[in-house]
Amino acid sequence: QVQLVESGGGLVQPGGSLRLSCTASGSILTIHDMGWYVQFPGKERELVALTSADSTPRYSDSVKGRFTISRDNSKKTVDLQMNSLKPEDTAVYYCAADVITTAWEVFRSWGQGTQVAVSS
Repeated sequence: QVQLVESGGGLVQPGGSLRLSCTASGSILTIHDMGWYVQFPGKERELVALTSADSTPRYSDSVKGRFTISRDNSKKTVDLQMNSLKPEDTAVYYCAADVITTAWEVFRSWGQGTQVAVSS
């Protein structure tokens, strides 16, 4: 069993910053890609930022230059530093991790989601 627990969402004014954190736990042998997705009302989840096991980052065009993803493999954590936030960043953000378990199961695990609201 694998769990992803997120923290750090909240309400912030436009131009402000938030830092999201996600910690993976459970019967994890290794984690490949790990990162963050966003879901806007009525839409499918879409990529915000992802980092491979060697910490190579990938960002959606809408957040390049504003968001920074970082990862600590030893702690099984991934953070998302969100700067220069805009009202259109308002959404639920989900942590995702592509895991291989100690039972050799391979799947993508999701967190429960954390709300980010950008408003004056």
